[in-house]
Amino acid sequence: MAITALDHHETGYRLEHAYWLARAAKLAYSDESAIREAVGEWGFDRFRFLEGTPVTPLPIDHTQAFVAASDSMIIVAFRGTEPTQIRDWLTDANAPAGPGPDRRGLVHLGFSQALASVHPALLATLEEFRDNDQTLWFTGHSLGGALAQLAAAWLYFEDPNLLADGIYTFGQPRTCDRELATAYDGAIRARTHRFVNNNDVVPELPPEPFYRHVERVRYFDSQGRLQERTTLLGGAVDRLRGHTADPLSPGADALRDHPINRYLECLEKNLA
Repeated sequence: MAITALDHHETGYRLEHAYWLARAAKLAYSDESAIREAVGEWGFDRFRFLEGTPVTPLPIDHTQAFVAASDSMIIVAFRGTEPTQIRDWLTDANAPAGPGPDRRGLVHLGFSQALASVHPALLATLEEFRDNDQTLWFTGHSLGGALAQLAAAWLYFEDPNLLADGIYTFGQPRTCDRELATAYDGAIRARTHRFVNNNDVVPELPPEPFYRHVERVRYFDSQGRLQERTTLLGGAVDRLRGHTADPLSPGADALRDHPINRYLECLEKNLA
């Protein structure tokens, strides 16, 4: 299947653009030299690798992200983590929370600390690179999706001139309480595209009712088809279908549906 090249002049939602931002989310797992080489091939002439200090509550050594810029577009992509690492600390209903951006609501403390470790460098990089009113896009998978969403919110609530043109996340966990989710939806809902693959377990964590997702969701069903809208009953039936698809390993899709490659496979299928 031939995928069109990344369009640096894109301004809204298209599935082709979602595919490229998923590619960027996957690229964030690579080392600095590999990322630099790839974004150069994608047409970006400026690049900054961001690496934060270790974050105690998280099962990762450090926060990692990159910023790639051209004269028309800037992409900020955050590295995620594997579901076997993220699941244990996300299932803790008593995990501490910290204040959200501009004191709006509460955020999972692990997420806010992870973002804080690269936030000053991210802000300085955007001030340096955004010299031509470029469009601004945030992306990430898993933990990286949570950080992408929070980074977009933090920047906007601190400075409305830093409103992102799009936030594309893949298999991200819940990040905040109802107050911040409501404020986020009021400001950035139309620019947010949260992709969930069938029974991916990570979007179900941390547990409700304290932690909430923002409203906008795009759902890949058990056949990999993109559903822009689904009913509560229809979604439950489809998730059950996914759970029982493999009779030798029922329920295994909770982890199997999470890797970024599964999201890329679904996007490619829907673009075919």
